[in-house]
Amino acid sequence: MDFEQRLQRAVERGARSAEAKRRSEAEQALSEEQCKRLHSQYRLQLSEYIERCLAKLPQYFPGFQFESVVSDRGWGGAVSRDDMQLARGGRRSNSFSRLELVVAPYNSAHVLELTARGTIHNKEIYQRSLYQPLPEFQLERFEELVDLWIPEFAELFAAHQ
Repeated sequence: MDFEQRLQRAVERGARSAEAKRRSEAEQALSEEQCKRLHSQYRLQLSEYIERCLAKLPQYFPGFQFESVVSDRGWGGAVSRDDMQLARGGRRSNSFSRLELVVAPYNSAHVLELTARGTIHNKEIYQRSLYQPLPEFQLERFEELVDLWIPEFAELFAAHQ
């Protein structure tokens, strides 16, 4: 094999390598788009479930206000309440209670993350999060956690009254 043939083969190998790299990047971009689409679909389903469940809490505790959460932290819902207490001598004190459940925005880790923050009478009682890779996502598991975290907050709030 002479120099001319080796040079020709090297150029062909380089061209094949470049084409393989372009195909790989295209496939990766497609999978990135698929992940974004999956995250959006799961986020929508879970945030709607969160809103339905949290909206029931004010029925048991008048004074709580429900609000949908759409922010840079994510999508979901929250209930909150401000209480004023009068102490002896006419002193007033305010206390704040809030429960927020939010699905975090899409990230490069390709996971869906649910976070919960609960505060009762100005004291944070819990901050939790659960995440799961998008290909392994199980909506039922996240719904079960929502079904546990909201009643747990209600129980703790009732105990502090």
